Amino acid sequence: MADDFTINLTRDQALVLSDWLYNVIGTERFDAIANEDVAVWSALHRISGALETSLVEIFMPDYAARLEAARARLRAGLGDYFVQKCQPKRDAEQHNGGDQDGCEEPGA
Repeated sequence: MADDFTINLTRDQALVLSDWLYNVIGTERFDAIANEDVAVWSALHRISGALETSLVEIFMPDYAARLEAARARLRAGLGDYFVQKCQPKRDAEQHNGGDQDGCEEPGA
């Protein structure tokens, strides 16, 4: 189709994005944001479906290790400041719901 649009991701990016989408789609917080423009669900389902049908790693017994290795490689490529600023997101969400943008200032 002439109107198709292609996005290229590394395998690590695809694996991490697939896992993230799997974990956030269906949550109240994510769905509320997506429902602000219902049309976005079309792209979300297409991307999620393409990732799920293309990544054989999600069915491998060592999936968790592969995923964590991919995350580590991607974090390394982002640089220390960004990782230090945004990494506390997981801890913040688990303890108090996190902040709006998912990142905290280093040392905060």
